[in-house]
Amino acid sequence: MTIFESAVLGLLQGLAEFLPISSSGHLALLEHFFGIEGEKVLSFAVLLHVGTLISIFAVYRKDIWELIVELGAVFKDIFTGRGLMVNKNDTRRLGFMIIVATIPTVIAGFTLRDTFALLYANIPAIGAALIVTGTMMFFAERGAYGARGLMEMKFSHAILVGVLQSVALCPGISRSGATIVGGLVSGLNREFAVRFAFLISIPSVIGAVILEAPEAFKGGIDTAMLLPIVLGVALAAIAGFIAIKAMIRVVSGKKLYYFSIYTWILGAGAIVYALFFI
Repeated sequence: MTIFESAVLGLLQGLAEFLPISSSGHLALLEHFFGIEGEKVLSFAVLLHVGTLISIFAVYRKDIWELIVELGAVFKDIFTGRGLMVNKNDTRRLGFMIIVATIPTVIAGFTLRDTFALLYANIPAIGAALIVTGTMMFFAERGAYGARGLMEMKFSHAILVGVLQSVALCPGISRSGATIVGGLVSGLNREFAVRFAFLISIPSVIGAVILEAPEAFKGGIDTAMLLPIVLGVALAAIAGFIAIKAMIRVVSGKKLYYFSIYTWILGAGAIVYALFFI
């Protein structure tokens, strides 16, 4: 893999992980056009996830620190006989909502991971999934008028968001798009829907890294890949930071349909390409 290819893949991972356009779908398409074999760059792909994690921690560092501190308080309350006290404060309630939303993703990750992996090289399937992503956002955007905040959010809403995040294991379905759609359909206000969508991505991305790392690094890292890896991870982190900030403005400004148009065009283009040129 060249420096140019690593830079493009890093930028794309950072942008597409948080913009609702599907990072997995874009990376699969680029790897196809670049002629890169997925097995040969698995370690690079895993480390790109680390880059996107850095961007999430940079944007939501205050929320994350408060959640970590509150986790310690939860254990203290349990050991002193007070129980979980789910609604003790906003931070604790948010933490439990994140846990509930993560459960469907964990189940899907262990049961359907191999099934979705088979679709990674299926260009028509990726194109169809991109069209589905755009359609979900289009209709959710037009019908979303919720005003629920954290304390009005129900666990059923968290489960819905989590189920949609599970669907995003399919390449071409955007994780951020699906989870934001879940939040909007649940009636969450736009700012909180975006914040919740990105916070619940943290355990999912960490889980993906943990699952894929043994296979990715079993043969070590080729020293020739060190510079491309460092460049790709750095660009993924920078692009991810920019994309998160952009999404906060886009969702608040009710402009998700821009991404619907983009994913429709890209999805249709992928299907046409597969039908006539593969």
